[in-house]
Amino acid sequence: MKEQQNITIKIADVAPISLTISRDTEVYVREAEYNVNLVWQRWRKDFSDKTSKEILAMVAYQFAKLYYQQQHYVDNEREMLKNFEADLDELLRIDGDEASDAVATEVIADKDRKR
Repeated sequence: MKEQQNITIKIADVAPISLTISRDTEVYVREAEYNVNLVWQRWRKDFSDKTSKEILAMVAYQFAKLYYQQQHYVDNEREMLKNFEADLDELLRIDGDEASDAVATEVIADKDRKR
């Protein structure tokens, strides 16, 4: 059973957010908190004509886009590996059949030599 813990995170200039998370996910939550705040702070300087809310929306969009790009990449890699495994299985089956034929031929030839 995973132990739960209560933590509070602070994102941008929004009120603190209380969360209940499993202990083994805290590092990811803190890393997300840190990076969202890092981008938000940088963009507040770069886009001084935008409101804090607009900047936070831009940050949310950027992280969502990165998430879906990564998800697409993972899906493509998973499909590539699935195809590779199928091709490899087919090659091993063919090589296995040829190897079995070669072993059978050698066994027969060995028996013939012993006679």
